[in-house]
Amino acid sequence: MHTQKLQYFDGTTPLEAFIAFEEKITAKRPVVIIFHAWRGKDEFVCNKAIELAELGYVGFAADVYGQGVFGSNKEECGRLMAPFVEDRLLLRSRVARAFEEAKKLSVADERKIGAMGFCFGGLCALDLARSGLDVKAVVSFHGLLNPPTKVPEKKIVSKILALHGNDDPMVSLEEQEGFKQEMTKHKVDWQMHIYGNAMHAFTNPDAHDPGFGTVYNQAADRRSWVAMKDFFQEVFG
Repeated sequence: MHTQKLQYFDGTTPLEAFIAFEEKITAKRPVVIIFHAWRGKDEFVCNKAIELAELGYVGFAADVYGQGVFGSNKEECGRLMAPFVEDRLLLRSRVARAFEEAKKLSVADERKIGAMGFCFGGLCALDLARSGLDVKAVVSFHGLLNPPTKVPEKKIVSKILALHGNDDPMVSLEEQEGFKQEMTKHKVDWQMHIYGNAMHAFTNPDAHDPGFGTVYNQAADRRSWVAMKDFFQEVFG
């Protein structure tokens, strides 16, 4: 297993991706960009990059906040995430840079780029699809679903899979319905899997905080990962 850090920039902002791929595979292969939750590019998403590499992909754990920038508590995480949630053009620029860098990798099949993300990262992945870039497959794990406002609409060419907890307090029923209507309006090939008795952050044991609405759910974690694998296999072959 080859792993490395890759510095890249969005304007003058330095960013640092974590990349993983199997060296024994000589052919170019699909790349899956992984977007982090509100804390920043942490060990959780880097481990997901390794797990994707074990499935035969290139795992590209992207950086949205900036090299070495992490939140250590809920208040800091909220402050780090807020500028990107409030300015979706800024978010679009940041996720597009990850896409551009992923395509440049020597082991990448630039015709087969996918993306996925967790919580805030789910919004990042969805906004990459909304940017109109040629992302073949996008998966949101318990992501924020609300569409951007005051942002030019682009044709969504991605196939999209949203994996959502039925009891997620961070996403209202109106936002769920709005997401479905948005995808349908744009004639997207989309799916939404809803897991019963699952709250926000159901894939991450370290995010377990029932009072905050983030609860790890082993069954939903396992089932959503299987759904993701099947989805990528369907799209990338």
